[in-house]
Amino acid sequence: MESINHAAVHHVPWNKGKLVGQKAPLKQREIWAIRIRLQFQDDARELALFNLAIDSKLRSCDLVRLQVRDVCQGGRVASRAIVMQRKTQRPVQFEITEQTRESLSSWIRYAERGPDDHLFSSRLHESPHLSTRQYARIVRRWVQAIGLNPAAYGTHTMRRTKAALIYRRTKNLRVVLGHSKLESTVRYLGIDVDDALEIAEQTEV
Repeated sequence: MESINHAAVHHVPWNKGKLVGQKAPLKQREIWAIRIRLQFQDDARELALFNLAIDSKLRSCDLVRLQVRDVCQGGRVASRAIVMQRKTQRPVQFEITEQTRESLSSWIRYAERGPDDHLFSSRLHESPHLSTRQYARIVRRWVQAIGLNPAAYGTHTMRRTKAALIYRRTKNLRVVLGHSKLESTVRYLGIDVDDALEIAEQTEV
């Protein structure tokens, strides 16, 4: 039996040629570039998905499972919603802005979604809702369409975007994502821990 020279075996790193690490949030002009493109394409489903992804700051596993009743009250899209997060088993509240309410209302009417229906159904018959993999492909398509490198962006981009915009405007880390640990928010925003602690102390009331 031939012996294997393990030193001679060449292992290719899994991340060779790939950008790894935190996915970049979208800038304001990039948000509008994607939004305008979806409006121009008259894509009610993806416009509603994009707007809600930005507003909610939800993980992809929670976003794709949202039902109509999660965002609607009395047949109208509410200005705020509360959902239970799968990862943490903790409720999270988020604002639904006017433009997101309008896009959701248009999509719900167009798709004839009922209260118990998932907001974003899958186009695959075996799945009741959009999968996280399908959502990831959609996000990739969005960023490619406006000339961004898809390797630098992903579904976490959507979760981080509004948080980054709020931080830039308020410099208040405590309200950005609602993480139980400040360090979790810091990692999402990609800022220095010592700077974050100093900012948090200054913004505490």
